[in-house]
Amino acid sequence: QVQLVESGGGLVQPGGSLRLSCAASGITFSLYTMDWYRQTPGKQRELVAYISSGGSTNYADSMKGRFAISRDNARNTVYLQMNSLKPEDAAVYYCHARFGGAAYWGQGTQVTVSS
Repeated sequence: QVQLVESGGGLVQPGGSLRLSCAASGITFSLYTMDWYRQTPGKQRELVAYISSGGSTNYADSMKGRFAISRDNARNTVYLQMNSLKPEDAAVYYCHARFGGAAYWGQGTQVTVSS
């Protein structure tokens, strides 16, 4: 059974930082490209960043320079370091794993940015 379990969300003040984690089980983690998406009410889920199985990364324009995605294949975990957070970064953040025709979602973790 595949599980992606996100953690690390919470309430942070504008300008603050959070690190999200996504622990995977039931897949050969090292083969998968790992994505972070986010979604706010009434909006489509948007891609935040991804990291390939080889470690290549890519970011949405609004996150470049503020967010960093990384992975630890020994721990089957992908991370999203979020710095200089803005109120518009508030959303539910989802982990997504993809390889070939397989794709899996986590349950999401809430990030709130407010003073």
